[in-house]
Amino acid sequence: MKYELENDIVGSIGLEKYLCTIQWRNGTLIMDEPKNIEGKDLGPDPYSTLLASLAGCTLSTLRMYVDRKGWNVPQITVSLNFVIHKEADFSTEIKREIKFSDTISQEQKERLLVIATKCPVSKILENKIIINTTA
Repeated sequence: MKYELENDIVGSIGLEKYLCTIQWRNGTLIMDEPKNIEGKDLGPDPYSTLLASLAGCTLSTLRMYVDRKGWNVPQITVSLNFVIHKEADFSTEIKREIKFSDTISQEQKERLLVIATKCPVSKILENKIIINTTA
């Protein structure tokens, strides 16, 4: 099996409640939980980090497309949040709102909204995910 990342993402936690260090190919980031659940809020929580991945991928994909087309779009902003529907099917609904500079046409905006759905993280989240856990 050929993995997408050259190196694994490695996370660890010590005795400090909920404070995690995450090693990635070029450095370290920290994750924590908010104070209302006994974290210290020293870094993003896992939900925020997941949505940040979608935001970064969406923005990068849109920037690549805009640059390739030579369009004048100086600023793109994405806002994300989610809700878990725990009733019937335990599905998750992510709200993704994208705002563009006023310099684009309605046709360009519609095309960019389609392109946003094609970012790799969107595709991962919209498909079946299997997590193989070992010790």
